[in-house]
Amino acid sequence: MRGEGGRIGTMFVNTGNGLFKSKHNNPTHSDPNLSSIAYEDDFNIRSSSASASPGMFEHNRLSCEGSPMTMSPWNQTCTPFTKTSWSTAFMEGSFPQNALIGSLVREEGHIYSLAATKDLLYTGSDSKNIRVWKDLKEFSGFKSSSGLVKAIIISGEKIFTGHQDGNIRVWKVSAKTPNAHKRHGTLPTLKDIFKSSMKPSNYVHVRNRRTALWIKHSDAISCLSLNDDKTLLYSASWDRTFKVWRISDSKCLESVNAHDDAVNSVLASVEGLVFSGSADGTVKVWKREPQGKRTKHSLAQTLLKQDCAVTALAVTPNGSVVYGGSSDGVVNYWEREKQQLSHGGTLNGHKLAVLCLAAAGSLMFSGSADKNICVWRRDGAVHTQLSVLTGHTGPVKCLAVEEDREPSKFGDKRWMLYSGSLDKSVKVWSVSEMAPDVNQMAMMMPSDVESRPSDGSSTNRRC
Repeated sequence: MRGEGGRIGTMFVNTGNGLFKSKHNNPTHSDPNLSSIAYEDDFNIRSSSASASPGMFEHNRLSCEGSPMTMSPWNQTCTPFTKTSWSTAFMEGSFPQNALIGSLVREEGHIYSLAATKDLLYTGSDSKNIRVWKDLKEFSGFKSSSGLVKAIIISGEKIFTGHQDGNIRVWKVSAKTPNAHKRHGTLPTLKDIFKSSMKPSNYVHVRNRRTALWIKHSDAISCLSLNDDKTLLYSASWDRTFKVWRISDSKCLESVNAHDDAVNSVLASVEGLVFSGSADGTVKVWKREPQGKRTKHSLAQTLLKQDCAVTALAVTPNGSVVYGGSSDGVVNYWEREKQQLSHGGTLNGHKLAVLCLAAAGSLMFSGSADKNICVWRRDGAVHTQLSVLTGHTGPVKCLAVEEDREPSKFGDKRWMLYSGSLDKSVKVWSVSEMAPDVNQMAMMMPSDVESRPSDGSSTNRRC
C-alpha cells in the first residue's frame, strides 16, 4: 500500500494456515529497461574494465558508470534520513518454518551490500547512501561523497565501506550519539599516499600502460572481509588484486596479484587461510604467514578452474567447508581433510548466475539473478535443499545472516536472514535449522496449502 509521502509499503496477509504471503498494491521494480539476465555490472561478473581485454582499461571511467541507477527513469534524489516503515508479521504453526518476516522497499537505489551486527542492519546502494536499521525500523543514515557502496563490513566501532571508485571509507559511531556516524578516514590514508608517492619503487604497472601506487586499488572494490581476530581487513577488487590492511593503524601491509581477471570475492578464514574467487573462473587458497611487521600470502591450492566466472564465496565458521558460486548458477563446495580441501560436489538450485552466498550453523544460503534464495542444510557430506525463498522482483545481490536471539517455542536454532536485491528492497526472513523438507511438509499440510506458492516455498534436492 502507498504510505505517507508517496513511499511504497508492503502489506502481509495471514492466509490462515501459518503461512504468509506478500500483497503489493504498487510494487517498485528495478529498472524496466534492463532485463534480469543482462545486469552484467550489477552481477559483479566480468563487468569492470579489469575484465576487458588487455589494453582496454578505461582509466577515466566514472565511479558509478554502468550502474542502472544512472540510467533508470525511476532515479530520484533521496536523503538518507527520509523515514520508511517496516511491515512485520510473525509465523504461527505447529512446526518450524522458513518464512518472510518483513520487507522494505525504497525508491532510491538498488541494494548492493548488507552487514548485520547484533540488532543493527547496514544497507548500501547505488544512491551512495548507507542506512542503519534497528529492530526493523530506520535508526540512522549517512552518505558517502562518491562511489556506489559495493561492500560493508563492521569491526567493533568502525564500519568499512568499499566503493565503485576503488576507495575504502571508514566510519565511526559517535560515543555521545549512538545513531550518529562520522567519517573517520579513507584507505589508504592521504598521509600514506603522499609518503608512498615519493618513492618510484612504490609504483606498479597496471593496464593501459599506466602506473599506480601499489597501496591503492585502481578499480572497483568488490568485497571486504575480516580475519578471525578482526585485526586485518581484506579488500578484493576488479583490478585483479586483493590487499591486506592492518586495522589498528590503517596501513596497507600487502597487495597480492591474485588472478588474471577481476577478483569478485575474498574471504579470510581460520588458521591463516584466505580464499579468493575471480572472473577468470578460479578459486584459490592462500596461506598467510607473518613477515616482520607485514604479511606474506603464498598460494597454497587452486580449488577450481572453469570457463565461467566465480561470483561469490562462503565458508563455514570452522573452515571445514568452502562454497563457490558461479555465473552458470552452480554452487561448488569443498571439504577440508587435514591440510587440503577436496571437491565434495555441486548444488544445483538456480537457473541463473549465483550472486551471493552466506553460511551459518548447518545452513548455507545462495542468492541468484533468478530472484530466488535457496536454503541448504548440511548434514555430514549430504546437502539438502530445504526451501526456495521467493518474493524479490529483481536479482538477489547480497545476503547477511545473524543468529535469532528470540527464544523459539520449538527449541530449534533460528537465523535472521537479510537479502538485498536490485528491486530496491531488503527482505527479512526467519529460517530454522529444523525446518521440514518438502516431503515432511506434504504430510503435515492440507493439499490446498501444499500446492500454493509462498514466500517460503520449499523444494528438496540432495547432492
